[in-house]
Amino acid sequence: MVPSDLDDHYESRRVNFSLRTKSIRTARQSASSVSLKLEGYWQYLRLNKTSLPGSNLIRTNSSNSTTSPTHPFSDAVQLYLDLKGLNKAKTFRSAANRACSYLTHCCGDKDLTEFNRSDATAFRDYLVAKGLNGSSVVRIFTTIKSIFNFSCSEYGLDIKNPFSGIYMNRDDGVQKRLPIPTKTIITVQEECRKTNDDIRWLVGLISDTGLRLSEATGLAIDDIVLDAEIPHLIIRPHPWRRLKTKGSQRIIPLVGFSLWSAKQIKKNSTCQNAFPRYIRNNECLSNSASAAVNKWLKTFIPKECSVHSFRHSMRDRLRAVECPKEIIDQIGGWSSSDVGESYGVGFQLNNLNRWLGYISTTH
Repeated sequence: MVPSDLDDHYESRRVNFSLRTKSIRTARQSASSVSLKLEGYWQYLRLNKTSLPGSNLIRTNSSNSTTSPTHPFSDAVQLYLDLKGLNKAKTFRSAANRACSYLTHCCGDKDLTEFNRSDATAFRDYLVAKGLNGSSVVRIFTTIKSIFNFSCSEYGLDIKNPFSGIYMNRDDGVQKRLPIPTKTIITVQEECRKTNDDIRWLVGLISDTGLRLSEATGLAIDDIVLDAEIPHLIIRPHPWRRLKTKGSQRIIPLVGFSLWSAKQIKKNSTCQNAFPRYIRNNECLSNSASAAVNKWLKTFIPKECSVHSFRHSMRDRLRAVECPKEIIDQIGGWSSSDVGESYGVGFQLNNLNRWLGYISTTH
């Protein structure tokens, strides 16, 4: 019988199993041996339930300590989120937890000091076998490396990150997004004008500005400025929607169909948000917006395209009129690898307006 104080370790009060012998003498000897093992194990469980005798006398700063702290990866993730996750978007936390879930499922919740190169390559192969494309695998590895480096630094562990320098094919399984042809953009805009509701205003706003969907969905009414000499949008962070990069904060002139959409949004506004349907509990539901918009768009655009393809189209349309790269980057909020481009305040609104006017679908 299992002792009553150890009930929580067993599913049954009685331990039953075959000794695999027909000899009574052998069975008695085996039963005696098993009983001794069980008694020893039960004593071990009891000792682990109680605090270490004399623990109050141990010097916490002793250099001769016989035990060393363990740092399972799940604890490292929690430390990472507690310290670096403050004031970060919800996606920051979900990405870290998702990456941790993948790693612990593949390799177990090991101590940081126990991970090795074989774990890292096995983890890469595990992610590929799950059907994740190359860019997703790279993104997960980036998160794992960040957690590992940050936690080792906080714990004072001088170990090499085994997840660094692992070969990955970023393009594996990645479907290239194609730009939406200009004729198709005009067709979509005509359909937006016919239906004339908030989802179509969202599409129309993106079509001639190249905004990211989350940037447009998270706009406040005050971000839409129509009473200026040059109507424009102010792209800035809000409590319900952050921006992807520092360079994403910008001002974009409103031209063509995007100007029509902005006027509709402003005229029909009922609260501080441009698209209140997708703002809930102070959070921007851009994924919900993406699902709704893409479901409607697939009737009109090539199957390789999505709402994000408007950004690809914007870059191509600006290239077609020989717009300087620096202006293209500023309009789209794209980061540049040229250090010199980070100097100064950028191009003035009238300059941006001139180039967007060249590609406007409505004249």
